[in-house]
Amino acid sequence: MLPHEIERESFRIIRAELGPHSFSEAELAVVVRAIHATGDFDFAHIIRFHPEAIASGVAALRRGATVATDVAMVQAGIAGDLLARFGGRTLCDIRAPEVYALAQAAGLTRSAAAMRRNAAHLHAGIVAIGNAPTALLEVLRLVRAEGIRPALIVGVPVGFVNAAESKDALMQLADGRPEWDVPYITTVGRKGGSTVAVAIVNALLRLAAAEP
Repeated sequence: MLPHEIERESFRIIRAELGPHSFSEAELAVVVRAIHATGDFDFAHIIRFHPEAIASGVAALRRGATVATDVAMVQAGIAGDLLARFGGRTLCDIRAPEVYALAQAAGLTRSAAAMRRNAAHLHAGIVAIGNAPTALLEVLRLVRAEGIRPALIVGVPVGFVNAAESKDALMQLADGRPEWDVPYITTVGRKGGSTVAVAIVNALLRLAAAEP
């Protein structure tokens, strides 16, 4: 089988084995890609969508939004040719000397420092975090303290230290504060990862490439 045939058959199997669900067709496209990337059907149960996540993310991609990532692995996995079709780009300067200097001076991780340094690019853009809870927590601080409003936060950091807590904080960000209501796609608990963040963004890119 050719690669595209293998992928199509994989998606068919996932949909067949998924069983009953309450996802919209667009949400299901995201879930199927997350399962395909991980081989883990748990993502059908732990993924969470803000009510405006799909619409806001797709609209941002179609207008050429920047996709800022926490690590180079997420940046490398995003379908850059498809993103460029809309005039968008990825951004991840975690290795920049300026980011390292800011991290040292402010006592931040480099991924968090990169988010702080690039705050202006996050506004109306898409943030894709698959590895670093500290990056997600910094984005939430930027929303609360500096009025930064991403079009979508894909917050799926993986791990045992602050991963679940940072994702809980994302889902609770707007509690009682509608001005902090930012669309998100996330997962509950420890699971997530760079491959999941990539799968979500690429699913949104394919939705954006479809006819409106």
